[in-house]
Amino acid sequence: MDAFYVALRIALVIYLVTPGSSTCLSGCSCTDDHLGRSLLCMKTSMAKIPEDIPHDFTKIRIENCHLTELPRGSFSNVSALEFLWLNFNEITLMNVKSLDGLANLTELRLQGNKLTSVTWTAFRDTPNLKILDLKHNRLDVLPEHALRHLLKLTYLDLSFNRLSVISKDVFINWPLYQTAEKAWGKEGLVSNVVLALHDNPWSCDCRLKGFVEFIRAVSPPIILMNSYLMCSGPASKANTFFHDIQLKTCMKPVASSLETNITLPVGANATLTCIVKARPGPTIQWMYTLKIKRGSTATETHIDEETVSSQLVIPSLHPADGGLYTCTANNFIGNSSVGITVNINISSSSAAPPPPVPMLSSNENVDIDIRIAKQTVYGITLEWYAATGDPAGTWFTIHFGKYDSHKKETIYIGPGINSYAVSDLLPATKYEVCVTLKNHPPREGQCIVFVTGSDISELEQRAKLIHIVVIVCAMVLAVPAGMYACTTEARFSCVDRCVKVWKRRRLQGEDLQGTERQGTFDSLQAASDEGLCRDSEQRPKKWRMSEDKGKGASAPQLH
Repeated sequence: MDAFYVALRIALVIYLVTPGSSTCLSGCSCTDDHLGRSLLCMKTSMAKIPEDIPHDFTKIRIENCHLTELPRGSFSNVSALEFLWLNFNEITLMNVKSLDGLANLTELRLQGNKLTSVTWTAFRDTPNLKILDLKHNRLDVLPEHALRHLLKLTYLDLSFNRLSVISKDVFINWPLYQTAEKAWGKEGLVSNVVLALHDNPWSCDCRLKGFVEFIRAVSPPIILMNSYLMCSGPASKANTFFHDIQLKTCMKPVASSLETNITLPVGANATLTCIVKARPGPTIQWMYTLKIKRGSTATETHIDEETVSSQLVIPSLHPADGGLYTCTANNFIGNSSVGITVNINISSSSAAPPPPVPMLSSNENVDIDIRIAKQTVYGITLEWYAATGDPAGTWFTIHFGKYDSHKKETIYIGPGINSYAVSDLLPATKYEVCVTLKNHPPREGQCIVFVTGSDISELEQRAKLIHIVVIVCAMVLAVPAGMYACTTEARFSCVDRCVKVWKRRRLQGEDLQGTERQGTFDSLQAASDEGLCRDSEQRPKKWRMSEDKGKGASAPQLH
């Protein structure tokens, strides 16, 4: 008798300590019923799936536990698992092997998570899955072969997601649909397949044509939980049922224009119009032969469901605005373009001056911070910032030309643009460029004077970006031959003397510091030359060095 009790005690101890027997996770409850052993974890802050789940569970329910992902082999040691409920967590990621080892799984519920996509190939490891619940997630795409591995599914819930377009091939290529349809026709008795697709933001354009036709024709063994699917867009079809719409086949864009060659005087406003027919609606862009569209704005007007009019407005035409403008339309089928040539009539410029704009009062002081942001062998790129009360409505004027020329080229820049590229610069030439409010004369601090270097042939051979040498009174930055710039707040005579000193040193063979240094502005060495512009007066001056932007260098400016 004693031996019997000893054996009983040993068996009890083994039963209690053996993993996967009656042990239960902390904060969870475990039960046994006719379906097997169940694990229930509700509102437990576990953050991730426990690694020590006993192997004898047939049903696991972990809900409101703040899970964020399904990692590889999440339940691989629970091979007997048949029912897995992970509703109302925060799952966003699903590893391709997250369902590894779950060959007996028949039901997977992931309702109320944050999935934007599903790793559909993960279902290779669940050949017996019959119920898949994905409602109330954030799915916006259903790939064409998403259902390829769901061969025994009888219930699929994709309702309350963000699906807008689905190809009918998703279901036509579903092996289960093909098999069930044939069996139904021959035998009249197969398991029905329930689909829930309602409450998604369906975009009822030509891309949905096949799917709408599929939904209309769907019949057993496919059963829709809610057959009244409704359009969310476009506006003309919003809140319309699938059964009440007729969709056309998609069509690549066809772009055209009534005028492909126009001539206008300098200062006039040009309006270029492009008409595009496409299904679905296209994306329209305007391009101007290798140049930036200065201050131009494009607007679109829908003439009908498949026709769009795009208008490009170019204010205050300048001679540089002449050339070929191309309107290009794209959709997922293809693209189309039309070119419009703009000719500028310079001879009639006096008859059509640039349109006047309201002048600011003389006591309104607007600071414009201007700098050279980038430099190449033949040009520079300007950037500026103006602290104005209405940035969206502020126009600028660029005054550009040789320093000693009284007549500067004027360029009008529209709102929202704060950069301009100047190209085709001549070697060994002094230039001045200013940025002002539109139609305002330049003020102190709104201009930059720079001198181009003379070693252009050397620069062409090196084919590298060159740095700006800034000469502002007592500072010289020694860099490879290139440009020299300073603001107009520095005395111009100082600039002249600085350039002469630099040229004299070059002739004497004096090597400037760091002549082979390349890189950012901070990498350049400052040369101390106390004899340079010593008469710069003793009043304090504030210096600011703009950081290097891109591959080009920036110029310090005097305020």
